[in-house]
Amino acid sequence: MHPAYSVIFFTTASGAGYGLLALLGIFAASGLLPADTWLGVVGVGLAMALIAGGLLSSVGHLGRPERFLGAMRQWRSSWLAREGVLAILTFIPAGLFGIGWVFLNSTQGFFGWMGALAAVLAGLTVWCTSMIYASLKPIRQWHNVFVTPSYLVLGLMTGALLLVLVTRAFGVYHAAFGWLAVLAVAAGWAVKAAYWRHIDTTRPRSTLGTATGLGRLGTVRLLEMPHTEENFLMKEMGFRIARDHAAKLRRIALLALFVVPFVLAIAAALAGGVAGTLAAAGAVLSAGLGVVVERWLFFAEARHTSMLYYGMAA
Repeated sequence: MHPAYSVIFFTTASGAGYGLLALLGIFAASGLLPADTWLGVVGVGLAMALIAGGLLSSVGHLGRPERFLGAMRQWRSSWLAREGVLAILTFIPAGLFGIGWVFLNSTQGFFGWMGALAAVLAGLTVWCTSMIYASLKPIRQWHNVFVTPSYLVLGLMTGALLLVLVTRAFGVYHAAFGWLAVLAVAAGWAVKAAYWRHIDTTRPRSTLGTATGLGRLGTVRLLEMPHTEENFLMKEMGFRIARDHAAKLRRIALLALFVVPFVLAIAAALAGGVAGTLAAAGAVLSAGLGVVVERWLFFAEARHTSMLYYGMAA
């Protein structure tokens, strides 16, 4: 599939924003984060900025952005519509939670419940985002059990790394934040490795023989291509990346998204002062680069079954 930059930015930025928002809501309501005005401004503001920026990017990717609100009425059958509805609903408790934290210096009681509700809705929104892809049966690289856990754990991971950096910068760091980030990186590493192993080793569900229904007669081959040049369908659903390039990008993603952040997250958990803050900042920057490469590969390595009709191997 063609890796559109707007969708890559949407899924990475909003995932990190929802992850950070969920953790802020949970830890503030539990009393592990102080109800300091500027901590709330930076923490909640950063989460909301990432979410809003990602959502605006996704709307801009639509062919007819003005039909966005109309599309929300399809929530009974469309994961995209469900994602949009939940994304909008999340802003309500998140906004009330932020108001309580920033203006009233309160994250308990009603505002604590709003933070917890925002965390739940944030997780549900990321889940719906993952299901947009996991529900597409014609794309075997997406229609598997590893896509949804990957989206959820990477959102949690990037959010946890941001939480460590923000709390380090404000001097309100708690050991639970650091070790949560370490565990989230390890979990993300395990899930992504399982996903790559799955798409590399599973057999294609369809071939040109099964797609045409002629496989029982022998090997099916195209007599000639249906088009003399690339059309829109081939560019969007038949995007190809060389195996060597994919392997190199996987190594880059593995190093930048998991190995470096894992080491730096441990350093941030163990070190104090400026060293811990610098380690946390390095982990965020490395993971930011790595998650963009990972998400680009997520699209580039996916192949729609319809490409069988254009002579591409299963």
